[in-house]
Amino acid sequence: MSRDITTYVEDLAREAKAASVPLGRASDGERVAAVRAMAAALRNREPEILAANAEDMDAARAAGTNAGLLDRLLLTPERMEGMAAGLEALADLPDPVGRVLERRTIDCGLDLTRVSVPLGLVAMVYEARPNVTADAAGICIRTGNACILRGGSMAQRSCVAIAHVLADAVASCGLPRAAVSIIETTDRAATGVLMGLRGVVDVLIPRGGAGLIERCVREAAVPVIETGTGNCHVYVHESADFAKARAIVMNAKTQRVGVCNACESLLVDEAVALAFLPEMLRELAAAGVTIHGDAVARAAAEAAGEEVLARFVDATPDDWGREYLALEISVKAVAGLDEAIAHINRYGTHHSEAIVAEDPEACERFLAEVDAAAVYANASTRFTDGGEFGLGAEIGISTQKLHARGPFAAEALTTYKYVIRGTGQVRP
Repeated sequence: MSRDITTYVEDLAREAKAASVPLGRASDGERVAAVRAMAAALRNREPEILAANAEDMDAARAAGTNAGLLDRLLLTPERMEGMAAGLEALADLPDPVGRVLERRTIDCGLDLTRVSVPLGLVAMVYEARPNVTADAAGICIRTGNACILRGGSMAQRSCVAIAHVLADAVASCGLPRAAVSIIETTDRAATGVLMGLRGVVDVLIPRGGAGLIERCVREAAVPVIETGTGNCHVYVHESADFAKARAIVMNAKTQRVGVCNACESLLVDEAVALAFLPEMLRELAAAGVTIHGDAVARAAAEAAGEEVLARFVDATPDDWGREYLALEISVKAVAGLDEAIAHINRYGTHHSEAIVAEDPEACERFLAEVDAAAVYANASTRFTDGGEFGLGAEIGISTQKLHARGPFAAEALTTYKYVIRGTGQVRP
């Protein structure tokens, strides 16, 4: 590894760590002002950010990047406005720092308070989604944390442009510019250096594909909070309203394919599969979706006609656990609720899972027994999002069970400390 890379990343991280101290002392009003300035800067400097993104898009297309990843990479005026609006929503939230989580007097008369505090320096490693730069930086500033960002090489120009705009905005409010720092080399060795900075980096958050997340968990010497991949299911119970089910599946699969809360697998009760699936598969095929199906799904595709069969391929066992991030879906018939729950708990990624059913008991069993960060009855999985949940911008969706789960928003970027006030007590 180049000593220059090591020194560069270490120096950048130490500057960011130093910036976390005054940022952690900043008042709620100061942090709110900085986040609002970040939103305004995104709008005011939109042309230069879109120009950088256009260069990334041109390079990605030339490299033969698939449609799902191109969609993740693309910035538009509408997406830029969404980034700015997400920051403003963060600014409107109650202060996540300094919340009194518990207060009591213990036996010896000590006054004990548990209060929320920033984590310190948050490192974020992510792929191909430049909007994550704004979300991560905004959440960190709002919660009094400095951040050091490591975007993917495909989105490097976009991420660097956004980070510089946001850092300038933070500095304009009298807070340290280094509180929003970004690694500007595409050398993969830089990620390894960042993951090894124990005592400097307080927490590392990877957001991307399974390979990135596994590398961070395996190699990092600093604490890691995982944001998971999304093999999300929609299960159509025998009691389902078919029209409702088709609308939910189409939204979950096709509204935006390159996101972790998109539906990747459709399960249907055998009792209604041949009644429900032909029209469902016609709608999917008409939207350009390739269908990876089992024998029951093939029979339904044959009943649906040649246009559907042209988009049908026989599923392999690998399809049940695959996150396509594309216009593809796996389709499987199940014997009933028990098999559906067991299948999802085996092949899902603990992200977002949905049942469509008119039977309330089936819905409640599904919601109780499926192991996922978000479980839905009669709604699309596409709602798993910090903004949709009223949490403002998010860093990602945590699929682990410790510290944070689900949309990883402002409150999850705080920890707590105990503050004890006495009158001279000593322990006997």
